[in-house]
Amino acid sequence: MFPYDAQLTAATQTPARSIPQVLEIMRTIENSCIDGDGLKWFNWLYLRVTQAVEDRINAGGFTDPRWLADLDVQFANLYFSSLHVSLTGGDSPGCWDAMFERRNQTTVARIQFALAGMNAHINHDLPEAIVATCKAMNTVPQHGTSQYHDYAAITSTLNGLIDTAKKALRVRLLGDPLPPISHLEDTIAAWSLATAREKPGPVPRFYGSYRAFLRWRQPLSIRWTDLPRSRARRFWCPCQ
Repeated sequence: MFPYDAQLTAATQTPARSIPQVLEIMRTIENSCIDGDGLKWFNWLYLRVTQAVEDRINAGGFTDPRWLADLDVQFANLYFSSLHVSLTGGDSPGCWDAMFERRNQTTVARIQFALAGMNAHINHDLPEAIVATCKAMNTVPQHGTSQYHDYAAITSTLNGLIDTAKKALRVRLLGDPLPPISHLEDTIAAWSLATAREKPGPVPRFYGSYRAFLRWRQPLSIRWTDLPRSRARRFWCPCQ
């Protein structure tokens, strides 16, 4: 789709092992993408979210920083993996495809790409990342644990970044102004990161043990992949 896609393919080939490596890959994506690439604006927001998480870890702002850092890396690698699969002609999850296939659609607003990417990433990838992190750290994703409190504590910081993005990215993909009134106002106002992180689908993101989650997920893997794509449709009406 873009002449620099080979650079993005190379950057996302090897999974990150630390938050600094996650940030390095995200900066490569940001520096490679032109303004007319919708991927740039989801990555722009996600880079700032990840930097905020690293800053808080370094400041001693979490009870279990190792767990939170591992979750951050597991989560980011799912984004990189979906992007890499799409760039190499494979079948990435439908919710991600909904964004990747529109990367060059200039009638779409930058904030639409940012929020649609967050929607796909949180609804589809966050449960996978929580399960992988709990397995690696021998913990169980239950309310009341130190891990849950760390998970919940970052929400206020993330909400501030989302609010900033809603203002900074409220232009068309190429930077020209949006119509004074459009459907997009309702979409932006209605989207909540806190709601998406906690209870966006059939299984709230942090309830129950990972064993119960895996028992639920196994026979419904197709539904789990398709569900966020159906939710993503509201993000993609062009801003005429």
